[in-house]
Amino acid sequence: MNNKILIGFLLFATIFLVAASAGNFNQDFDITWGDGRAKILGNGQLLTLSLDKTSGSGFRSKNEYLFGKIDMQLKLVAGNSAGTVTAYYLSSLGSTHDEIDFEFLGNLSGDPYILHTNVFTQGKGNREQQFYLWFDPTKDFHTYSILWNPQSIIFSVDGTPIREFKNLESKGVSFPKNQAMRIYSSLWNADDWATRGGLVKTDWTKAPFTASYRNFNAQACTWTSSGSSCSSNNSPSWFGQSLDSTGQERIHWVQKKYMIYNYCTDTKRFSQGLPLECKFA
Repeated sequence: MNNKILIGFLLFATIFLVAASAGNFNQDFDITWGDGRAKILGNGQLLTLSLDKTSGSGFRSKNEYLFGKIDMQLKLVAGNSAGTVTAYYLSSLGSTHDEIDFEFLGNLSGDPYILHTNVFTQGKGNREQQFYLWFDPTKDFHTYSILWNPQSIIFSVDGTPIREFKNLESKGVSFPKNQAMRIYSSLWNADDWATRGGLVKTDWTKAPFTASYRNFNAQACTWTSSGSSCSSNNSPSWFGQSLDSTGQERIHWVQKKYMIYNYCTDTKRFSQGLPLECKFA
């Protein structure tokens, strides 16, 4: 990033700064669909989504955000969750939307979940990386985090970074930086593709399937039609945060041991040439 761009971001940061929200689901989210399958419990401290043969369910944040550090603890559908997808992501709207995705692809009992990640910029995705987790995500809550600032997007699990998407606009790669995004989550049936490419179908005798959420925290700039609600004279700590040497070591460890798909190595899929950002990975 050159000095002019950096100065511009820092000037932006003095206007659009951190609004921290330590979560209450009643205050921070709206249930958007599901006919009672989504429930907010415990005075706003717990949210559950359920899926049955009729439908799934979902919610979204009341606020829109433009840069921030978003944490959410999830406990995923236990047992035979084949065919189900639990999605947790940031997204703007429209055909040229930006999006930052965590998706958890269900499994047969005893098989590992697949953590699916993706980044959309200006409506263009196809940037999938997939991982196995080094724990059973159905036994307890674990923290899934997105750090989104002008330098990069960093996906983390329990504080361990697993993926970084860098700002490479100077190389001709678009980066999400102009569109505010809401937080969304949903639990839905995707047995046409989710488990072993759709070979394993949802076993509806195991329904309802339920995923649970707690300890939402947003250190982020909220955005309204009149602009940002944030005000400060100093940049928040996350605004200039990037991976240090320890973070780089951890991300390499995760990708070496647990990554099972990387679009940047899929020369068969991208027979006309890998996406531009892959050249700088």
